[in-house]
Amino acid sequence: MAKGLYHYVGSQWRRARNSIIWEVTRERMLKWRREPTVSRVDRPTRLDKARKYGYKARPGIVIARVRVSRGSMNRERPSSGRRPKRMGVYGYTTYRSDQLVAEARAARRFPNMEVMGSYWVGEDGIYKYFEVVLADRSYTASVVRRRRLLLRRERLIGKARQ
Repeated sequence: MAKGLYHYVGSQWRRARNSIIWEVTRERMLKWRREPTVSRVDRPTRLDKARKYGYKARPGIVIARVRVSRGSMNRERPSSGRRPKRMGVYGYTTYRSDQLVAEARAARRFPNMEVMGSYWVGEDGIYKYFEVVLADRSYTASVVRRRRLLLRRERLIGKARQ
């Protein structure tokens, strides 16, 4: 059986660091660093992943690029005295992944939209970049598709928990 366009696009992204995509992405990330933390994008960077989460170039569906800082969650050292064990500086782990943090930030930035899904688009020494697919709640045309995708997502999450 013949493989489609999205198969080849996805395979290029899976080995992104070894392909020409990485050079292009590195140049793009220089621009992305100067943008706000959550910014609306005209077109998705990874069309295969965006389509997987229900993206179509139609009204009511939006792509947002979100920047999340990398690294562990180290806290500032307290000024008042206490023993090192109780400083609370090292050893904290976040309970949410960077991708979930990005989805939450996008949902906060666009309150009338609903998160359909998100995917990784790049990372440098300081930040990770995700694109979040959002659907407008008021558009009736996308309601049926959105419900179907959300049900599929809930099923996948349910399988992961078992």
